[in-house]
Amino acid sequence: MHDGGSRRRFLAAAAGTALCAAAAPVLNVTSAHAANWRGVVGDIKPNARRNDSSLVDMIRLLPQGIGVVTAYLDLKEGTREELQSTYGEYEKNVAWLAERHCDVISIEGAPPFMLLGPAGEAKLVDSWKQKYKTDMFTSSQNQVNVLRAMKIKKILGITASFGPDLNRSYGKYFEDSGIGVVAMEGIDVAFNSIPDVPPQTIYSFIRKAVLNHKGMDGIYILGSGLDVLGLVGTLEQDLGLPVVQAIAARIWEIQRRLHIRQPIKGYGTLLETLPT
Repeated sequence: MHDGGSRRRFLAAAAGTALCAAAAPVLNVTSAHAANWRGVVGDIKPNARRNDSSLVDMIRLLPQGIGVVTAYLDLKEGTREELQSTYGEYEKNVAWLAERHCDVISIEGAPPFMLLGPAGEAKLVDSWKQKYKTDMFTSSQNQVNVLRAMKIKKILGITASFGPDLNRSYGKYFEDSGIGVVAMEGIDVAFNSIPDVPPQTIYSFIRKAVLNHKGMDGIYILGSGLDVLGLVGTLEQDLGLPVVQAIAARIWEIQRRLHIRQPIKGYGTLLETLPT
């Protein structure tokens, strides 16, 4: 297992001024020297934590030739009330990214859209697609697409900080999407401290949860902030189950929508096999 603290410090440094400017409502992090010959992705993140390496991880693993333009919301608490108040801010950022002629927009932050349910989510996102003439997807839509592509019928869900009430809502979202849920197990951590949880702690939590439950044929990890991307392969090897992690899922979806097929080794079955 890698040293999660050292890795996060390295990636935070690599993010440079991009993450330092997190207070800005929107931020273009595309390198001026990047050749965006395969397409441009707009990425909306729910907040900009200095200790969150998920954006750097995604850019690092995307195939060469894909540019990224990023916008931020400013979620602070992760409560139901805050999550349900975000849709107007999301739309402002969708509009801003559409004006930049992005080929596809990745709307991060699954929880607000899970609370709408699959039908309500699809209605809202489809209205934005039509209004802004741009392809887009939410993290929750993306993760359902991955579960279906990997033929995973029943999941054990792993979340952070949201609590039993919200976890039940997230479980219902998947069940309403036709995917069974044996449990949604939450790591007890403050919302703003999610990226600080050591990878080894996450591994141990997931392993224990798997041993405590039966009947799942896949593990689902909610949230890009949990520093677990580098452990996906290890988890799959040790536990004998496929793992769906948010950053890997997003990279798969972006490749699919840009009609790119470039397998990536070292981060689990999904990116190594790119199922259709």
